[in-house]
Amino acid sequence: MTAVLPERVAAAPAPKAATAHPAGCPCAACARAGTGAADLMARLAAVPGDRTAVVADSQELSFGRLREQASAFAAGLAGLGAGPESVVALCLPRGAGLVTAIIGTLTAGAAYLPVDPALPEERRRLLIEDSGADLVVTDGTGPALPGPRAVTVGELTASRGGAATAYAPVPVGPDTLAYVIYTSGSTGRPKGVEIGRGAASLLLRELEDAGAARGEGRRVGWNASPSFDASVQQWVRLSRGDTLVMIDEETRRDPALLAAFIDERGLTDLDITPSHAEPLLDLLTPDGGPRPLTLLVGGEAIGPALWDRLAAAHRSGLLRAVNVYGPTECTVDATAGWIEEPGEPHIGAVLPGLRMRLLDERLSPVSPGEAGELYLAGPRVARGYRRSPSLTAQRFVADPFGASGERMYRTGDRCRLLADGRLVHLGRLDGQVKLRGHRIEVQEIEAALTRAGGAAEAAVVLGEDAGGSPCLIAYHRGGDAEALRTSVAAALPAYMTPSAFVAVDRFATTPSGKLDRSALPARIEAAGPAGAPPEGDGVEGRAEELIARVWAQVLGAASIGPDDNFFKLGGHSLLAIKLVSRVRAELSLALPVKAVYANPRLRDLAAHIEELLAAKDG
Repeated sequence: MTAVLPERVAAAPAPKAATAHPAGCPCAACARAGTGAADLMARLAAVPGDRTAVVADSQELSFGRLREQASAFAAGLAGLGAGPESVVALCLPRGAGLVTAIIGTLTAGAAYLPVDPALPEERRRLLIEDSGADLVVTDGTGPALPGPRAVTVGELTASRGGAATAYAPVPVGPDTLAYVIYTSGSTGRPKGVEIGRGAASLLLRELEDAGAARGEGRRVGWNASPSFDASVQQWVRLSRGDTLVMIDEETRRDPALLAAFIDERGLTDLDITPSHAEPLLDLLTPDGGPRPLTLLVGGEAIGPALWDRLAAAHRSGLLRAVNVYGPTECTVDATAGWIEEPGEPHIGAVLPGLRMRLLDERLSPVSPGEAGELYLAGPRVARGYRRSPSLTAQRFVADPFGASGERMYRTGDRCRLLADGRLVHLGRLDGQVKLRGHRIEVQEIEAALTRAGGAAEAAVVLGEDAGGSPCLIAYHRGGDAEALRTSVAAALPAYMTPSAFVAVDRFATTPSGKLDRSALPARIEAAGPAGAPPEGDGVEGRAEELIARVWAQVLGAASIGPDDNFFKLGGHSLLAIKLVSRVRAELSLALPVKAVYANPRLRDLAAHIEELLAAKDG
C-alpha cells in the first residue's frame, strides 16, 4: 500500500517556491535569489554518462549509473508522497549508497537531512524528531529509531522491478528546501539550518569563479562527515562532472594512510581542517615532485606557523591551498583566500553570493581598519532555523543597508578589513568555539552535564592539554567524573566529549553574579612536577615502558599504569596521531592510528606493538 506523508508543519519564515525557473531567469524572485547558476540537478543531467562519478573502496559508479540509481530512489520516495518541502533523513554510512541517496532525494525535489549512523542513538533520535522528518532511510542495519516511517534503500527501489527510470528531476525553485544540517546550539539543543536549492547551486558556481573548483576531470576526496556542511562542498562537485572519491574513517584519521590514499587514488582536491593539515603536510613534503593537489583548508583558524608552511608549499609547487571560512547559515563557504605568501593569516575576500557588513554594537559600519562583528547578506544566506522562528529572528535580522525585506546573518565573528579587501578573523563574541574543525556551543555540553550527568553546575572551556593541543575541559560541581563522561558520550557526538573533568567546590562569579569563565584554568597541567620522569605503576616490558613514557608526555600525566585507558585520561584524535608518530620514530614501526582506538588500554596496545615487532623481526 502506498503511504502518504502527513501534512507538514510550517518551517521558519521563508518563501517556498516550487515553481521551476530556468537558469538566468530575469524575474525579480530569481534576481533576489541569485539563480544565474543552473540548479545542481540540471547540471548533473548534462555530464557524460561514461565518466566516473563515485569511487568508494573498489566500487566505481559512472554518471550514467548514478543517474539511473538516483532516479529509482527518487521514484521510490515519490511513491511514498515525498516531494518539494519534504524532509528525508538519510541515516546511511559513508559510501556510494549515501551519494546516490542524496542525489535521489534532490532529484525527487525533496530535501535531505544527514544523520550520521556513528552518532549516539539519543542524538540521532533528537535530530529526526526536531526536524519533523517525513521519512528515515537506512541500510537496514542498526537499531530502529522511533518516529516517522523508516524504509531501507532496498525497499525504496525494489518496487521498480529493475525497470529503468528516465532521469527527470522534479522542477524546483531557488527557495525550495535543499537540505537541513544541524549545528551545535547555545540553548542546549542543536538547531537545524535550512538551505535552499538556489543557494547550494550558487555555492558551486562561486567555488568555480574563485578557482577553488577549476578545470575538468578533478578527483575530489569526500573527507567531511555527512552531518557537517563541509560535505556539501564536496558532493556538489558531481554537478560539474568531477569524480567524488570516498575516504573511509580509518584513512581520514591517520595522516600516513591519508597521504598514501592521495597518491594511490590521484586526488586533486581535498577539504581538510588545519589540525589535520599539519601532520599531513609532514608526509606530503618528502615526495620530491609537484602534485596537482588543492587543499581547501577550513573549519578553524590557521595559525601563523601553518600558514607560512602552506605558503612555502605553494611556492615550491607542492600544492595549492585556499583558506575558506563560512558559517553553516551562509551555505558552507562565505570567504576564500589563497595562501600564497607568508605573513598574517587571513580568510580572504567575501564570495560574490554574499555581501559583507562589519558593524559595531549599534549596527553602524566601523571605520576602515577597525574591528567589527561580521554580518553576511545575500542569496546564500539560509532560510532560517528549522521549526524555530524565535531563534531565526535572533540571528537573521533585517538588513538596514539592503532592499526592503532583505535579511543579514549575524555571525558572531569579529573581523578586520585589510586595505586590499581581505578579512582577518579576530575571534568570537560569544561562547562558541571551534575544535578540530567542529563548531561547538559549550552551553550544549554544559546542559548535558547537568541534565543527564548529575552535576549541580558545570562550565566547559576550550583550553590546552599538557602537551599544548587544544581540548575541551569540563569543570563541574557535583557528579562523578567517570559518570559524567559516560553520560555525555551517550548524548553528544564524540568531538563534544571533554578531554578532562575537573571537580570544583564552587565557581567564581562576576560582580553581576554571572559565571566568570576567565577564572577557570584553560590548561590541563601534568600531575607531577615539571620535568619529573614518568612513573609506570606495574608497567613492565619494553613496549609497556615506551607507551607509558610516551603517554605521560602527550597526556601530561606523571603516573601511567598498565590498565589505564588512553581516552579516559584525556586522549583524543590529535593526541593519538602524536602518539603514533612517537612510536614510529622510536621503534621504526608503522603503527596505524586505528591501533590506538582498537587498544585504548596501555597493556593491550603494548601487546599489540610487541606482536607487530615480532612479525617485523621474523
